[in-house]
Amino acid sequence: MNGRYAYDGLDRILHEKARLGLLTCLASHPEGLLFNDLKELCNLTDGNLSRHLQVLQQNNVVEIYKSFEQKRPQTLCRISDEGRERFLAYIGELQKVLLDAETTSQQQNAGQSLPPGWVPA
Repeated sequence: MNGRYAYDGLDRILHEKARLGLLTCLASHPEGLLFNDLKELCNLTDGNLSRHLQVLQQNNVVEIYKSFEQKRPQTLCRISDEGRERFLAYIGELQKVLLDAETTSQQQNAGQSLPPGWVPA
């Protein structure tokens, strides 16, 4: 029971708010998304999105592809197989957090409050 609430499975690379949004979006679009579509869906700036994608790519979570359409550069972003596995493991760990929070809430609602003698500070 030692460290029960440490939640070691909360991957620091995935846990950042913008990256979590990016991965949620990419996981629901397995064929990938163009940079500008991803930017709009996640409400990020060009620079912010570029930096987060760079971190995710360096950690083998996303794949980046470059192409041209009518002489204009295009960037396609996809979640990698490893990224999908890590994301699903991360979601599993979040489910543990939710279960623990729900269990604690139910215990408090059942009248299990402070032991006798304790007063607010």
